Amino acid sequence: MKYMLLINAGAVDANGVNTGCTVEDWIAYDKEVKDAGIFVSGESLADLVTATTVRVESDGQRVVTDGPFAETREVLGGFYVIDVPDLDAALDWAARCPGARGDGSVVVRPVAEFGF
Repeated sequence: MKYMLLINAGAVDANGVNTGCTVEDWIAYDKEVKDAGIFVSGESLADLVTATTVRVESDGQRVVTDGPFAETREVLGGFYVIDVPDLDAALDWAARCPGARGDGSVVVRPVAEFGF
């Protein structure tokens, strides 16, 4: 079954780097996921200041604003999609993720399969 691991960074330094882990931690985790044969896809997202938010109002007008301006201290930093036997395995991989350390968190969600 496929699961998405949504990686939320907690505290970040002036360079936008998660203070709970190093680049080497991410390289090692990425290799581990790929070597285990469970990697489906994944990406790290660009700096938060490059984000743009789009909303469509009830009258159909598009409103575009710079930044996400979410009312949260966490920042979505990236994701992995993994293919593992069950939720317990997905939770195990999420717990190994460097993004789960310190102030970070990893949200685990099953990927909906519609059978098209």
